[in-house]
Amino acid sequence: MPRYSAAVIRRRGAGCFLPAGSLHLLAVRTSICYKVGHVSGRASKAACTPVSPVSKEAKMSRNTEELHGITLLGNQKTEYRSDYAPEVLEAFDNKHQGNDYFVKFVCPEFTSLCPMTGQPDFATIVIRYIPDVKMVESKSLKLYLFSFRNHGDFHEDCVNVIMKDLIALMNPKYIEVFGEFTPRGGIAIHPFANYGRPDTPFAELARERLFKHDMQ
Repeated sequence: MPRYSAAVIRRRGAGCFLPAGSLHLLAVRTSICYKVGHVSGRASKAACTPVSPVSKEAKMSRNTEELHGITLLGNQKTEYRSDYAPEVLEAFDNKHQGNDYFVKFVCPEFTSLCPMTGQPDFATIVIRYIPDVKMVESKSLKLYLFSFRNHGDFHEDCVNVIMKDLIALMNPKYIEVFGEFTPRGGIAIHPFANYGRPDTPFAELARERLFKHDMQ
């Protein structure tokens, strides 16, 4: 890991004065600065408080048992399925179940087919979710999204199918899927679907996000 000067780190940390050699803590400390001491887009030095140390278990690399079931990552003989294949999705355990956090995926080259004409549709798919026990492995997600390439479905169907398949895989606390499809016939369609676990605060979050996700 490269060592930056104190001046460089100070600039990248938006006002956080961190000594050289503390770069591995920069992202964590900076996020706290913005959360606590955000003033006109800049963080105050007073807000740069130390974070709780990461547990020894969380810092350790994942062992073979924890990687059980992950078969696609690092596989040099990857098969790129070109018709809808939800079975390629793989999951791994969330090692940080004690705190809630968002995971975001952006797929700018999503392709599917119009079910009527067979012409290709192009979109940027954005997925955000709050994990519980299981998390989707990113290479399997890439292959899953690629499998829509020769799949005929409307834009709205694609977004809802993606969300439901990920719910079936992970059972997340919260998930949302947004599809920004390129215009066809002068009209762009941007479907949004989300889910929050019933009878939890995440159901309320889902309802609020659904009503406000695209307010102008």
